[in-house]
Amino acid sequence: MALLVHMLACAFGLGSWVAVNGLWVELPLIVNTLPEGWELPSYLTVIIQLANLGPLLVTLMHKLCPGRLKEHLVIYSILSIGVVSCILLAFFWDKTTIVFGASHSTAFFIITFFLSLVDCTSSVTFLPFMMQLPAKYITTYFIGEGLSGFIPGVVALAQGVGMAKCVNSSDTAANQTGENMWSLHTEYLPPNFSTEVFFFFLAAMMCISLAAFVALNRLPRTYELSTEKLVPDTAASVSSGLDNPGAETDGEAVKGQGEGPDPSRQANTKHTVYQLTFIYFMVVWVNSATNGLLPSVQTFSCMPYGNLAYHLSAALSSVANPVACTIAMFFQNRSLVFLGVLMAFGTGFGSYNMAMAAMSPCPLLQGSVVGEMLIVLSWLFFTGTMTYVKVMVGVILRDRSHLALVWCGAAAQMGSLVGSVTMFPLVNVYGLFKSGDFCNTKCPL
Repeated sequence: MALLVHMLACAFGLGSWVAVNGLWVELPLIVNTLPEGWELPSYLTVIIQLANLGPLLVTLMHKLCPGRLKEHLVIYSILSIGVVSCILLAFFWDKTTIVFGASHSTAFFIITFFLSLVDCTSSVTFLPFMMQLPAKYITTYFIGEGLSGFIPGVVALAQGVGMAKCVNSSDTAANQTGENMWSLHTEYLPPNFSTEVFFFFLAAMMCISLAAFVALNRLPRTYELSTEKLVPDTAASVSSGLDNPGAETDGEAVKGQGEGPDPSRQANTKHTVYQLTFIYFMVVWVNSATNGLLPSVQTFSCMPYGNLAYHLSAALSSVANPVACTIAMFFQNRSLVFLGVLMAFGTGFGSYNMAMAAMSPCPLLQGSVVGEMLIVLSWLFFTGTMTYVKVMVGVILRDRSHLALVWCGAAAQMGSLVGSVTMFPLVNVYGLFKSGDFCNTKCPL
């Protein structure tokens, strides 16, 4: 039974960020078709930030009307919207309309907003729901959340997204003598399957997440509820399938047969104000770095080293996420000092990635195997260390209360928002990061 619940928790986590992750890995194909061209990512950044209205409303409901929000209904709604939106995207992603005299991807933008609303709102609803299960399933959920980025990335690599080759071409018209002018340019290979197939695949992943939630919501409560009281305040339970009148009794009440609360876990829930401030600072910073600051410049930091370095960085970084979650399942260290040091190491790797992006299109050790290995390993360790910190902070706050996890999700969204808003003008307005043609860029020795 425990193995089944682990599988359901992992499948449930698949729906957390699969849609937005899928859109980003598919962009290299989409931008070649839609009228916005390479400006499309800047539009998506704005749309995703507007979708933070969802978690904001959920957080305000918890604050202003505690116990009134039925989170299981919210989760049913957003997962259903996610399934429908992915299906609609497969049919209408390339449909355009004329707005203010120019062609725009109106259907794509509207559907993307609803997909972003689903993923952003999942941060403040999925974790509180998982709190109703024993703590060991939290880590499994994070593995599923990691797979929500890993699986679309692997499928995109199989599709051939972003793969390119250098070819010679001639241009007679540009030469007044009539002789052929040969030049080297980058040519992108056609994908192995269409964008429509990819979006249907995302819809299938959302269906799996919805089915897993339905199963988790109907689990026998006598088995799945923790033996200690996990919700000390008067907030309502997350789902009707897990409602337990005894959960609102005194914290010393026992839900199991003759079992009381674990003293070690009770000790872990006692933190000073300064410790809690540091914990939430880690949540904000880790999510700002992993969801906003660094992803915005990954292309700038990796592409100068070649397509192989870029794809290895993307794929291995995605693998590092669930691997770090798995490590956290078996080797848990809740020491705030240890987590702080680990976060510092992750920040160091992220700083190297950012520095290489700032030096684009001519970063350090460009054209050497050592440079390619360093950038790939840096992205790998950056993602792995930050993910471990993220998981352990979630476990720590899970042992405090339902409300603590709600605010954890809100802090995560705030960090992602700050990171994205910070990088948008630097990349798209001020042009601090320079792109280059892999086949033609000449860098000084």
